[in-house]
Amino acid sequence: MIPSVAVLLFGDRPTPRPLTGLPTHPTDDLTSIDLDLYRRLLVVGTDADLAAVLTRLLRAERLDVEVAYISRRRTTATRAYQLPAGRRAVRRARRGSARRVPLIRDETGSVIVGRARWLPPENAQSVHGEALVDDAVLFDGDVAEVWVEPTLALPGLRAALRAGPWRRWISGRAAQLGTTGVTVVRDGVPAARTARRSTFYRNVEGWLLVR
Repeated sequence: MIPSVAVLLFGDRPTPRPLTGLPTHPTDDLTSIDLDLYRRLLVVGTDADLAAVLTRLLRAERLDVEVAYISRRRTTATRAYQLPAGRRAVRRARRGSARRVPLIRDETGSVIVGRARWLPPENAQSVHGEALVDDAVLFDGDVAEVWVEPTLALPGLRAALRAGPWRRWISGRAAQLGTTGVTVVRDGVPAARTARRSTFYRNVEGWLLVR
């Protein structure tokens, strides 16, 4: 019988003991995994690793696969999706049920699960342009940094200017930026090239999160 659950190990992380015996893929090469074999994937890694798995599922049109996230410690994504970490995350991954939650992606088909950042390009002091969250103006002019995060509940994302400890979040379905130049950082991973436009938005179909 083909197993329905697999563990995806990223980096040098060991297999959590309660998951010993399950099919395990210690790989950073997601293209080597046959998605048709599994009903549930247990992702042991970072926010960026989880985002990479969801990006693969989105592009393969396999958002029917259940995904559990096992992080050693609390992260931006575990807070956003109200998930446990450590041993509790391992137990939840095996026994939890899946529910569909908003999937936030950008125009390149890349998913974010914790936080995207719009930062000044190299040798610039600010991001110059205009950003909207749905129909609300987030800023028009120059800002130091913008955060975009997914939310567990609809409409699906929120965005704010980073200006000290207090932030005014604006929620919506989409956050879009037109600018003279911006560095886009997705879950801690900066894009290779400076962009003039960037949009994060809720995908029509959500992803199946094990909680």
